[in-house]
Amino acid sequence: MKTAVLTAIAIAISTTSIPHSAFAQTTDIKTSCGGASWYSLRSRTASGEMMNPAAMTAAHKTLPLGSKVKVTNLKNNRSIIVTINDRGPFIKGRMIDLSKGAARELDFVHSGVARVQIEAPDGSGTKSCA
Repeated sequence: MKTAVLTAIAIAISTTSIPHSAFAQTTDIKTSCGGASWYSLRSRTASGEMMNPAAMTAAHKTLPLGSKVKVTNLKNNRSIIVTINDRGPFIKGRMIDLSKGAARELDFVHSGVARVQIEAPDGSGTKSCA
């Protein structure tokens, strides 16, 4: 039931184009660690913009749309800054879905998944992953 409601909300949001400047920017991002995957669609994101597989963007369940976060692949320590422009992932055990371009920069396109750390762009998080 929860998934159906979230899907309905995402569809409703994705039919309205809202510029990134309309979304709250947050600097109060708590550092978190978990699974990441990547996706590449040719549809609208929850922010209303078209998905660009080459862009440095990501989907997150709760971070405000338009937020910028630093994502670090814990296997190779590569880091990038991405903009949250979509909702998801909807797979248990994953906390962020990155665009294919972002996954390429973090070097996990071939494996499809990676363990990552998410933090504020300036690295001002409260903890780090072990």
